Amino acid sequence: MSFEDFLKSIKPLDGEERARKNEIMSTPIEPVDFGKVQNVADLVEAFQSTSIQARNIGLCAKVFEKMLQDEERPTIMLGLAGPLIAAGLRKVIRDMVANNMVDVIVSTGAVLYQDFYQAMGGGHYYGNPEADDTALRDLYINRIYDTYVDEEKFAEFDSMIGAFASTLERRKYSSREFLQKLSETVDDEESILHTANKHGVPVFCPALNDSSIGIGLTEHYYVARTQEGKEPIAIDSIRDNYEITQIVHQSKRTAAFYVAGGVPKNYINDSIVMSYIFGRNTGGHKYALQVTTDVPHWGGLSGSTLAEAQSWGKVNKEANFAMAFVEPSVSLPLIYGYAAQKKLHEGRPRLAYEWEGDKLKKFNLA
Repeated sequence: MSFEDFLKSIKPLDGEERARKNEIMSTPIEPVDFGKVQNVADLVEAFQSTSIQARNIGLCAKVFEKMLQDEERPTIMLGLAGPLIAAGLRKVIRDMVANNMVDVIVSTGAVLYQDFYQAMGGGHYYGNPEADDTALRDLYINRIYDTYVDEEKFAEFDSMIGAFASTLERRKYSSREFLQKLSETVDDEESILHTANKHGVPVFCPALNDSSIGIGLTEHYYVARTQEGKEPIAIDSIRDNYEITQIVHQSKRTAAFYVAGGVPKNYINDSIVMSYIFGRNTGGHKYALQVTTDVPHWGGLSGSTLAEAQSWGKVNKEANFAMAFVEPSVSLPLIYGYAAQKKLHEGRPRLAYEWEGDKLKKFNLA
């Protein structure tokens, strides 16, 4: 069939259809031009006019820009999961806190422990994903994909956390309060925990047990019960809920930045749902972005789309949101670099928190 015969065989577009087609196909993909790219910010800006996951990185960066520049000053809640410290992202996360790009952190215990481990002198070392793990075991070397950590130092610092817990008043603590007190023992300007404590950024860890911090606390529990004959301290996870929901309740608006998924993502989302307890329907996050390698079609929370979260009221029906299915060791530095090099954080006032036990007594601009 000739091209002319093909044209005769199909229904021609009428004027309205032709106009709609032209409207849909009005924005061309622009190739990345390194003649115009001078830094990371330029590259991520260029990504916004490309396609596939590069475009999604660009869209996530644009959502982050709106979070930081919004005159309503939404409370930005950062969820951290995955091997982020092992991946070399410790300073990126620390700098996000130092540069006032983050107002609340919700993290897995592993991320926070590895920050503590490094602050205490432990290291993360270049490894090999094809290493002989049985040989590593004999040397007390633990492998995180292509990164090595020192099990002997893990054991030392686990016990250090247990011994620290034994110095505290024997009562219940939220993970936020416990981590704030633990942060006071950290003297490392490059530490996430130290920097968050320095700037008054609350750090929650709803799955604290599932980490080396939890192992240290278990050692404390054992010593308290078997050697001291005393009651151990306790981490009250429901108090965590109560505390973080007060932050949501007192915020004008909220925004979520999810690095991977897991418990932190669900916890930040549930804090929105729990605001009804305080008599408020926040309407959901005004902005949300996520960088992850999890995918939606397995039905799990980590990979679920932010659009799905709208059905739960966790993300506002009119929210500006984006997702990039790109592993965080690549995606997070690009998004942070875009914001930092464009100085999007400059002029953004800090939040000041004042806690009295489990009550958020003051929550305002510093």
